[in-house]
Amino acid sequence: MKVKPEEVDYIASLSRLILSQEEKEIYANHLSQILEHAERLKELDTDNVKPTAHVLPMTNVFREDEVKPSLDRGVLLSNAPEVESGCFKVPKIVE
Repeated sequence: MKVKPEEVDYIASLSRLILSQEEKEIYANHLSQILEHAERLKELDTDNVKPTAHVLPMTNVFREDEVKPSLDRGVLLSNAPEVESGCFKVPKIVE
């Protein structure tokens, strides 16, 4: 499946990203390669492959919580189209 730069532009706009024409072409090529690979994977015979939920045979692997420095809130919110009370403001989707 060939992805066009216009489709990358649409995806970028949904993500609120501004891309140059060169970046759109690069990402279109990368996405096309990924989708072509996914199409090839559909051709594999997986009839004798046992389904798995996890790649690794590990369960309930926990670690102690620890406080770590976070990103600066001002820097993060500087990319938001709308901010309210120091948080991202998003459209209401649930009544």
